[in-house]
Amino acid sequence: MHGLQSTQGRGTAIAIALAIVGSACSPAATSGPTGIHVIRHVVIVLQENRSFDSYFGTYPGADGFPTVGGQPGTCVPDPLTSKCVRPYADHSDVNQGGPHNLVNARADIDGGKMDGFQAQAEKGNLSCTPAAPACTNALAPDVMGYHTASDIPNYWTYARDFVLQDHMFEPNASWSLPAHLFEVSQWSARCSQHNDPSSCTNAPQSPGLPPDQSGSDGTNPIYAWTDITYLLHKRGISWGYYVVEGAEPDCENDAAMTCAPVHQGSKTPGIFNPLPYFDTVKNDGQLGNIQSVNRFYLAAKAGLLPAVSWVAPSAEVSEHPPSPISFGQSYVTSLINAVMTGPDWSSTAIFLAWDDWGGFYDHVMPPAVDENGFGLRVPGIVISPYARRGFVDHQVLSFDAYDKFIEDDFLDGQRLDPATDGRPDPRLDVRENASVLGNLVRDFDFNQAPLHSVILPVHPTTTLTGTPHTSASLDPAVAASERDPFG
Repeated sequence: MHGLQSTQGRGTAIAIALAIVGSACSPAATSGPTGIHVIRHVVIVLQENRSFDSYFGTYPGADGFPTVGGQPGTCVPDPLTSKCVRPYADHSDVNQGGPHNLVNARADIDGGKMDGFQAQAEKGNLSCTPAAPACTNALAPDVMGYHTASDIPNYWTYARDFVLQDHMFEPNASWSLPAHLFEVSQWSARCSQHNDPSSCTNAPQSPGLPPDQSGSDGTNPIYAWTDITYLLHKRGISWGYYVVEGAEPDCENDAAMTCAPVHQGSKTPGIFNPLPYFDTVKNDGQLGNIQSVNRFYLAAKAGLLPAVSWVAPSAEVSEHPPSPISFGQSYVTSLINAVMTGPDWSSTAIFLAWDDWGGFYDHVMPPAVDENGFGLRVPGIVISPYARRGFVDHQVLSFDAYDKFIEDDFLDGQRLDPATDGRPDPRLDVRENASVLGNLVRDFDFNQAPLHSVILPVHPTTTLTGTPHTSASLDPAVAASERDPFG
């Protein structure tokens, strides 16, 4: 009898427990976020200088190279040989790329013929310093080369397991600094007066460099228009901008193919760390939100990621030629692994893209939305438990869509709009209002069973050749991924 009573008691307890759980899970008792608001952390990782076709031109189901008989069907004129060059598999870890400023973008696009890449690369070689690493292949431009799944297996795995965006365009037809300004503000401008957005004028190519090249006294640039951190701060939404210590990935002289290294860090404003020059960031006392990338790893491990994170690479891990692709892939994998193994993975969306095309071939003509762009097509990947697994998104997108997603998630749809934010500037419209711009929400299914994390090797086996040898203590990819950043 005692045993029977004990069993009955356990059964009653289980029944009560199930009733409690059922009540807690009933619709009336559910108070958690729904829809886009299940995403409580947005992480934007921006790498450097790769076109979509150069990384995913052969990806099944994507808008890759046109083919004839299974081979790339396009052929780009080569002025030096009077012949043409077809896209070809290039397994080199270190590339040269091509020049990539506003003039080069227009020449590459060539009114929609998309046939200027080889010619621009050959012209770019004329500005090379022969001994510089980026010019070691000066006699054989590699802008028509593309990489395969076996070269960049982790990137292809993320694309297969989550979402690949095959119509992500650089927001401006130009180089890195304007792209990074668009990333946080949807504009690239030059301003003459601090705290006066009306003093700003459109500057898709030369918004001011650190130090401003137009200033004879080496003055710093003035970014007086509004960036999205202004809206986040006003709403009490946390944000962080994380910078890898090292050298800047691009030349401050945007017409140069090579240049002397320029130091970069969280306390050093620059091409990839432009926020310290924004008046809004300084006036709001938010400079402390710009931190070393080690703080990102700490936050990911502790489950303390801010609502919005941007992560900027150093030259060594940027994939900007001549930086090795393998170093960049290892670094990006380390960032994603850190999020996936941390407590915040279940509520995070990671957006991965490359800031400009780097002179590499792409066959898709960019849509013209205004005087600034779009620029050429770049790879875009979405990684989240709520990403639509294996989905290829064909929507027209640019980095402006990131701001739109952040606004819809955290700001109740308030827009980064000078007509409504109290800081009017001369823009005719904000980029996120472009009718062709898609919505990133389409890349998610917020009602699906959350996808599991996909922890990948930081140093995968690849078919890349010519990888530079470096010791673990000096390899920035190793330092970012294998050295314990948590103390």
